[in-house]
Amino acid sequence: MTNRRMVNRWKSSVQNNYGTPSIALIKGKGLVVTDADGKQYLDFLGGIATNILGHAHPALIKAVTKQVSTLSHVSNFYVHPQAVELAEKLAAMTSDKSAKVFFCQSGAEANEAALKLSRRTGKVRIVAAQGAFHGRTMGALSMTGQPAKREPFLPLIKGVKHVPFGDIEAMRKAITKKTAMVILEPIMGEAGVIVPPADYLREVRALCDAKGALLVIDAVQTGMGRTGDWFGYEYSGITPDVITLAKGLGGGLPLGAMIALGKAADLFQPGDHGSTFGGNPVTTAAGLAAIKFMESQKILKKVEKQGVYLMQELAVIPGVAEVRGAGLLLGIELGTLKAADIAKALQNEGVLVNAANPTTIRIAPALIVTDAQLKKFVAIFRKVITDAK
Repeated sequence: MTNRRMVNRWKSSVQNNYGTPSIALIKGKGLVVTDADGKQYLDFLGGIATNILGHAHPALIKAVTKQVSTLSHVSNFYVHPQAVELAEKLAAMTSDKSAKVFFCQSGAEANEAALKLSRRTGKVRIVAAQGAFHGRTMGALSMTGQPAKREPFLPLIKGVKHVPFGDIEAMRKAITKKTAMVILEPIMGEAGVIVPPADYLREVRALCDAKGALLVIDAVQTGMGRTGDWFGYEYSGITPDVITLAKGLGGGLPLGAMIALGKAADLFQPGDHGSTFGGNPVTTAAGLAAIKFMESQKILKKVEKQGVYLMQELAVIPGVAEVRGAGLLLGIELGTLKAADIAKALQNEGVLVNAANPTTIRIAPALIVTDAQLKKFVAIFRKVITDAK
């Protein structure tokens, strides 16, 4: 088994919607992954902010092994302890006793659920942000503010208005009494890790209250401790009506959730929505194990501290124009260099990252990353930037 052979097999059997990857990863431990040629890499993308405890973490192995040996799937006709306990944990994390959870498998599904929930208000119009990414299913794509992803699949759902992210005046004009919901990422991830003004979410919350619209926080990428908070909006002091989660929620297994709060928690009625694998015993066991480990190790404080270190160290590297984000979700804006070239050079040096757009490198390492691994990343990044100039 080699990278070339695996890539060729991929090309002959897998549809081309992802393009053709350049390497095949076959195993991992912590933040270190190994390809089919035996080369090791420091994984600073983390499955796109998904592998919050890295690869082959003992807590996840133990939880998943025990669960799959006990009860693997029961469908949503029956209660099982893991889904109940995880729902209770997520509700507690919102600090709102009214919170109730719907489980699914992905971020797109969580946002689809939020969209359907908003229809139960009797209104249909939606406001979202330009540049936002909410998923690729038809409903989630309708809310995604990236024309290149939307245009090949028109017509999409009508009544969705996109406004500039962070522009409160544009939001003020867009939200009316006919608006069912406003959906926002606390930090836009796919757009290049874009951070809004500090008071933006608070002001949007006030506008939604005034017009009777639901405020949906898409925490798919910022959630599960990625920014140093559980969901990524907490700094603003707001309480959303809906929170959508996925990626890190299952610790690397496919699990998503739509959390509704206040009156929104009672909008869905029996038969309104469903998901065959949503809340599966094995994936919810993994989610519980991840949260319990993070709590026991005080991971959130660690993430916040490490994020500050990375921002300070990366910002002073010649060739870096700006470093944006929070915690371990960072966008490194390059001056004149091309992000795709830097991402490729980093891969050659044994570090995996993502070129979020032509000028931005996105990093989202596992939350168990060590200080030594951060220093190694900074050193390699500095070398790659220096060599490329």
